Amino acid sequence: MNGVELFLLGRTLMKIGEQAMPQAEPGTPGSHRAVAVVLGDLVANPATTVGEIAGRTGLPQSQVSTAVARLEQAGAIDTEPDPADRRRRLIRPAAKPSARLTEVRATTIDDALAAALAGPDGAAAQPDTVREVAEALDLLARRLTPSVAARARALDATPPPSPGAPATP
Repeated sequence: MNGVELFLLGRTLMKIGEQAMPQAEPGTPGSHRAVAVVLGDLVANPATTVGEIAGRTGLPQSQVSTAVARLEQAGAIDTEPDPADRRRRLIRPAAKPSARLTEVRATTIDDALAAALAGPDGAAAQPDTVREVAEALDLLARRLTPSVAARARALDATPPPSPGAPATP
């Protein structure tokens, strides 16, 4: 697998994840994707601001603000004024998960995964295949946590050693 294939796989997995999530209330602003990205960033970086989330995720600040408003409406996050700058709010996951977050976490990917694995002729995916892929995804989820991704981003930001410099462990 190369980087492009991994990127395309990631997009496919995001689409399956979106299909697996229970629908939000009609008229709720923001996409599943932005809300999930923002919430994932908040779990890895609690007590953060909209601007910091935008910087880390690459989402436009307006999209982060919309996702934060949606998460706040759902009771999934808590906010407080930033003591360093009272114009900003510090955002963190709620101490007690909201009913919506509990519902989303309780929903499995089985149906969405089975639909994605169905044959081109619409033939249902074999249960063993669905189970095998679900187990592989579970392994990836355990190995590629947000902290692992944060370390990878830190490595990307570290300049390469100069020629002749001793290697660091």
